[in-house]
Amino acid sequence: MNTPDPDTKLRGPAVWALVLTAVASFMAALDNLVVTTALPAIRGDLGGKLEDLEWTVNAYTLTFAVLLLFGAALGDRFGRRRLFVTGLAIFTGASAAAALSPGINELIAARAVQGVGAAIMMPVTLTLLTTAVPAARRGMALGIYGAVTGLAVASGPLIGGSLTEHISWQWIFWLNVPIGVALIPLARLRLTESTAPGSRLDFRGTLLVSGGLFGIVYGLVNANSEGWTSAPVLCGLVLGAVLVGGFIHHGFRHPNPMLPMRLFQNRGFLGINMASLLMFLGMFGSIFLLSQFFQGVAGYSPAEAGLRMLPWTGMPMIVAPFAGILSDRIGGRPVVAAGLAFQALGLGWFAATLSTDMSYATQLPPLILSGIGMALYFAPAANVLMSTVAPADQGKASGTNNALREVGGSLGVAVLASVFSAQGGYESPQAFTDGTVPALWIGAGAVALASALALLLPRKARPAPAGPALADPAPQAVTPRKVPAAG
Repeated sequence: MNTPDPDTKLRGPAVWALVLTAVASFMAALDNLVVTTALPAIRGDLGGKLEDLEWTVNAYTLTFAVLLLFGAALGDRFGRRRLFVTGLAIFTGASAAAALSPGINELIAARAVQGVGAAIMMPVTLTLLTTAVPAARRGMALGIYGAVTGLAVASGPLIGGSLTEHISWQWIFWLNVPIGVALIPLARLRLTESTAPGSRLDFRGTLLVSGGLFGIVYGLVNANSEGWTSAPVLCGLVLGAVLVGGFIHHGFRHPNPMLPMRLFQNRGFLGINMASLLMFLGMFGSIFLLSQFFQGVAGYSPAEAGLRMLPWTGMPMIVAPFAGILSDRIGGRPVVAAGLAFQALGLGWFAATLSTDMSYATQLPPLILSGIGMALYFAPAANVLMSTVAPADQGKASGTNNALREVGGSLGVAVLASVFSAQGGYESPQAFTDGTVPALWIGAGAVALASALALLLPRKARPAPAGPALADPAPQAVTPRKVPAAG
């Protein structure tokens, strides 16, 4: 009788670490897209202009992006389990506040606090998982973790649409509350505490990048309503650009910056990160508009809109494993470039055929093409990214890439909505279509540029030399403190 190999099974603390971190990751990733199919219902219930809907999305993604690396440093310094629980508590409380919001401004504020909680919670999940799981079983655990996160992205529009249609839009936030309340005591009892001795916090870098990106996004979001030459918009854009420039200078000069700019001197690292930013700019901005088009123009219910977007958001669950195999055989660069090209073609196809009487049969091919493109991009991009840096810098590299993706999503919503507002509006289905078409062309162009950047990646990446005190600590550098299990 065959007995299972013990090295292929997860046990005890490793199982708890996988379950707790995967569920927390699911919640944080879900909130990136779950709100998109609820936007028309939120607008109908709470009122608000296009700029308010933009901030409903961007308040989360922007705070998540700019505080992500700082959250990782907090975990290293004060304890990853402690920060995981803290971030989870903030995220859960903010979710309840979002569900109870009496107006659009209160909802935006709650979404921003949700982003803070996610930024504190998410960076420590992988470290908690890798330190709890033995090296022989780590690949399987990380694969399950990644699949759960991918499921959240795929199901976000469908879950958001179904809850909005069958209960109310508030339940896209109430859903997080019982899960968070259950996870907090379990995390305190079942996770092992760990720190990274000697880690430092970069307050100046955090303030520079937070203020800079907020100023730029504020200017883009309000440009059409207040005018491109208005004082608030110009001040936001100029001051934001100056602060981002200061952040870049700080990254070169500071001995231990949150984002070491020397990494971007590597052509491969620069190329894959700029491609990722542009990919999310085009994709996220397009989803923001198309999810509203499906309901406001095509006439689908929220649940029907979420279901019809699955060929796009859900395709990576099917194609990604084949993309990984393909990249192992021919290299990551051509697969990433092809995936971005497919995504650009899908968005361009939508832009060329979008109309007020567009049937789902016409919508389906560009949705599938975009989904295949997304799948071909995701898995190989991670391998390409990690191959451009030394092992000591892989933690910072991963955090940087995740942050730039979120920044790209925020910019995408701001830029494409600005184009939409200038060319159309909510007055009629035709006006909405007139605004969406040029915005989609901009999104397609951004992703096409990302594909061109991917072609410029070196055939064989050469890792940049590691810098001092920049490592995301390897498991052996961790100082664990065991906590007795309950019972």
